[in-house]
Amino acid sequence: MSDTLKTRLHRKALTWAVALIAGAAAMVLALLLLLFPALERVYLNQLGSREASTLGLAVEGLNGSLRRFEALPGLIAERPDLARALRDPSDTALIDRVNADLRRTAEEVGLSDIFLIDPDGLTIAASNHWKELSFVGQNFAYRPYFTLALAGQQGRFFALGTTSGERGYFFAEAVRDTTGIVGVLAVKFTVDAFEAAWRDGTNDIIVQDDAGVIFMASRPDWHFRSLGPLSDAARDAIEATKKYPMDQLLPLQITQQPFDERFRHLSITGDDGQTERFIVQSQMIPEAGWQVSLLTPTEQAWTRAMGTVALTALLLLLVGLIATVVIQRRMQLQERIRAALSMQEELEHRVTRRTAELKEANRLITQEVEERRAAETLLRQTQTELIQAGKLAALGQMAAALSHEFNQPLAAVKSFARNAAAYLDRGQPDKVRQNVGMIDDMADRLAAISTHLRNFARRPGEKTEPILLNRALDSALIILEPKMRASGCRVDRGTIDGEIWVLGGQVRLQQVFVNLLSNAVDAMSDQTDPLIDLSIDLENNRVHVSVRDRGTGMTDAEIAQLFDPFFTTKEPGKGMGLGLSISYNIVRDFGGTLEGRNHPDGGAVFTVSLTLAEAPSMAAAE
Repeated sequence: MSDTLKTRLHRKALTWAVALIAGAAAMVLALLLLLFPALERVYLNQLGSREASTLGLAVEGLNGSLRRFEALPGLIAERPDLARALRDPSDTALIDRVNADLRRTAEEVGLSDIFLIDPDGLTIAASNHWKELSFVGQNFAYRPYFTLALAGQQGRFFALGTTSGERGYFFAEAVRDTTGIVGVLAVKFTVDAFEAAWRDGTNDIIVQDDAGVIFMASRPDWHFRSLGPLSDAARDAIEATKKYPMDQLLPLQITQQPFDERFRHLSITGDDGQTERFIVQSQMIPEAGWQVSLLTPTEQAWTRAMGTVALTALLLLLVGLIATVVIQRRMQLQERIRAALSMQEELEHRVTRRTAELKEANRLITQEVEERRAAETLLRQTQTELIQAGKLAALGQMAAALSHEFNQPLAAVKSFARNAAAYLDRGQPDKVRQNVGMIDDMADRLAAISTHLRNFARRPGEKTEPILLNRALDSALIILEPKMRASGCRVDRGTIDGEIWVLGGQVRLQQVFVNLLSNAVDAMSDQTDPLIDLSIDLENNRVHVSVRDRGTGMTDAEIAQLFDPFFTTKEPGKGMGLGLSISYNIVRDFGGTLEGRNHPDGGAVFTVSLTLAEAPSMAAAE
């Protein structure tokens, strides 16, 4: 057989091998394209599961606001001036006083409006009495919250305000006197803050009422729309209660189909003709009858699925190229063995050329893989930044704690300043200097508290070290001395043998004792001779500091919620319910415990348990 014939046969075999590899790669790629919908479904499922926590946070935020405000109308309705104003609405001085009181309460607790309605549905007083669009003089007899409250039940209702034009949730309770129900007290809070927070995320969130109307949404153009036509009964009920503007109750152009037991597909076509696809998951808020839905765009899952197919295709191409090169080199090796030395140079040239092509192909493939890795790294970094942004947004809600923690030192500063002025008028400069020194100490305390709250954004973890318990107690008693003197309160303080050192932070531990002692004074505000028992007990390597008041004590339900944020047993406007929650977390950071219970002989007892520490050496102190 001639060399030319052998060469032709080898080339034909090489062609068949390459064709076989190309056909196999094409079949695998076709199979991947057929499996693309299933691959996209897997990524959609992962995407929905990952975003489920976002839906949980949105629902918890709404639930928290509902729980926070639902008890307020009942508490406010107990004020005697409200019943007197309903019995005698012609008393302008009384109405003015009620208007001012309602406005002050609304500002303190963060409500949009508080208003007082007579049995005929006419508003006689409101926190917004001074505004151009005041509720005073408006009749709300058509609102369901009014009729429910007038019947003795708690009224709940979400609607667009017919006077203010603002969307909000209403709670209402009956106002009673000795004769029975004489009117209704209603409160309203708006939901714009929730929607503003939702718009910062990558998902869309909608909230539907029991009729299917979207009354809250991260997109304003979805307000008062629905995911399907409304029934005639639902439209009649909305029109009768003036709940929403009837001309805006239009269904969105949607198509939806089930995905699995947790999710469903939803496509929305906007007014501009553009269609968006979402994976939707929902959760109910039974108390309000709301359905909260999280709409996650599907583009990310589609992109990941397409990227998987593309990457697989590139890998198949690489394998095919490598297989082709291996077969080709084997053929070339056989040809070189059979060929004469005169063909050696030509064959080497071909090998060199093919190797260069392979290196270039490998370089391009490696470059594309690196670009994809860089894109994935950027995506992870962006997600981390979004999580941090959400954390800093949540930090803004802690601003309420700042005002609470500053109130007590500021009250002490004011009292010391008055004392200094009095001593100055009497010509007692030593006592003036003493009070000015106390004011300076309070300023240092305010700066320390401000620094502590500001550092929370970085979560640095304030250092825990041996501190002097005696000094923390003395400082707390000095801070509260003006308040105790004004209320006539005495402190029966047990003796302390020597210095007691504990693990903690000096300023934060002082905050805890100020909160506990202040609460004890407030618990005995109606007593003629209030007395606080302050005792210290040592047990093994622990020290227990107990603060007992002689008040009325606490119910089991109150004890169960003592350390919950915003829970308070004080009258409206006299407490935000943050002191015990903050104190509990401070003591826990020290490795200690804070407990509250009723004393067998009456009153409440709060006990702080801390770990004993050795006094620092002089060298360490220096």
